[in-house]
Formats: sequence, structure tokens, C-alpha cells
Amino acid sequence: MVINVQNLVKRYGELVAVDHFNLQVREGEIFGLLGPNGSGKSTTINCILSLLKYDKGSIEVFGKPMTPTSYAIKRDIGIVMQNVAVFNELTVYENINYFCGLYIKDKEERRALVEEAIHFVGLEDFKRFLPKKLSGGLLRRLNIACGIAHKPKLIILDEPTVAVDPQSRNAILEGIQKLNREGATIVYTSHYMEEVEQICTRIAIMDKGKTLAMGTKEELKAMIRSAETVHVEIFDLSDVHLRIIEAQDSVSKVRYQNNFLEIHYSGGKNNLMQLLNYLQNNGISFGRVTSEEPTLNDVFLEITGKELRD
Repeated sequence: MVINVQNLVKRYGELVAVDHFNLQVREGEIFGLLGPNGSGKSTTINCILSLLKYDKGSIEVFGKPMTPTSYAIKRDIGIVMQNVAVFNELTVYENINYFCGLYIKDKEERRALVEEAIHFVGLEDFKRFLPKKLSGGLLRRLNIACGIAHKPKLIILDEPTVAVDPQSRNAILEGIQKLNREGATIVYTSHYMEEVEQICTRIAIMDKGKTLAMGTKEELKAMIRSAETVHVEIFDLSDVHLRIIEAQDSVSKVRYQNNFLEIHYSGGKNNLMQLLNYLQNNGISFGRVTSEEPTLNDVFLEITGKELRD
């Protein structure tokens, strides 16, 4: 187990930021950690990194207790936080060289690792640029290079694609997957659900300091009521037919508005085929038809609620 957190509790006075939180991250995973603002994600990460003292529980990394003086463990961890943390007075090369030098003292070894990191994030043409000359996407890629140049076994990425263009986001996600294929275990936090769904092998959803759900994206989707949503364009649907459709097996919710029928199914098989057969057998004309499986965003909203967070 790369990370093993048991019954973690962190209080700020009367506020319980992390409440008996458990987390296990296996070697070779890209593990997604999701939660609304104020859910306790950042506090949990800071506790795992031993940057914060906590009130109760245990944290092991690479099978050993994690403490502020666990320097051998920290050598194998790379951190890329949401806020870009580079030196504005140093060039791209100098920034990466500095952060790599915190772990790698041999100059020749460090030079090779810095060049590899620059190539990895595609900054070959920007080595001598100062950060203020870089676009948002290039700056994010520099931030990642600074965090991974020393070849860590565990990489923690906190919102690495915030405020970047689609091309840069795609390059960053592909880079994360490449790091994983090369042997790194990744912990990934993001508010972009499609990113998490695309790259993460397992996902935990936390809120108010607790784990609400954990599993693969398929396992999480199976937890919510809506297993399939069907939309059908129907220009004239009577209340009688609407009630019959609503009473069918596996139908959890029906809405008919502005000539569109929306049906949420909680399970079952061949739901769409059964619906279309019913419409045809009863002479009900219909137009456009779509069927959608639940997304990770649907799961997240159902589990954590839709109220706005600070």
C-alpha cells in the first residue's frame, strides 16, 4: 500500500475539518480524491505530507509511518499544488534545476533529470524564459516539471489544470498517464469531473471531512438511483400514457415538458427498446431519441448535494 490513512481526525478549534477519514491508495493507481470546497481535501493532503499536525489516527506512506522528519520517504514524493509555486527571478531551466536539487545532489545526474523533465512537459523552446513570459498553460507545465523532475514514486497533483486552455489540459492529462505508465502512483484532485473519469482508476468522494463513497467509476455510478436517462421528443403525450410509462419497472423519475419526455431509470435492461416498443404499439409519434448513462458529475452531485459551497 502506497498510502494508508486510518481514522484521521484534524480539528481547528471547534471545527472538525477531517472526521475519522480512511484512505488506501495502492501502488500503480491514479487515485482521484474529490470533494466540494471545504470538504477537507487539502487538509487531508497536508496531513499525509506531514505538513500539518493532526489530532488522531495514523498515516503510513510506502508502508512506514509518515512524520515531519521522514526525509527518505519525502524523497520519493512529488507535489504539484494548485497555486503555481516557482521563482519569478529564475528561468525555466533554473527553476526545475533548483527543485530537483532539493533531492538530487549529483550535478550530472541532476542535469540529465532536468533535461528529461523539460522534454516531458514540452518546454524545450522556453528554457531561458522567465515565468512571467510564459502563458498560463506553459506555467502549469513548468509547475509540474518542478514537482516531478526527481522521479518520485508518489505524485500528488492538486488541481493541475486550473485555468488552462484545452490543448494544455490535454497535454497535462496525457503526461500524467505517461508518468503512471512509467511506474508512478498518482493522487489527483480536480473539480473537472470529466478529467477524473478519464484518467483515474479509483475514486474517493469526501465531504465534511468524511469518506462518502469510494470505488471505480463504474462502482460509484452503480450507487446512485439513475442508471440511465432517456430523452424522447414527443409532440403529443397524454396524461394516461405518461402515468403508464411512469409505472413501468425501473423507472424512478419522469418529466414531460416542452414536447420532451425525460425518463430516469434506476436499473433494468433494454429500457430504451421497451419504451420505443410501447410508443410504437400505441401509435405515439416521436422524434429525436437519446440515451445517457450517468456521469461522474451526476454521482458527485447526488452524493454531496447541489447546494452552493463557499
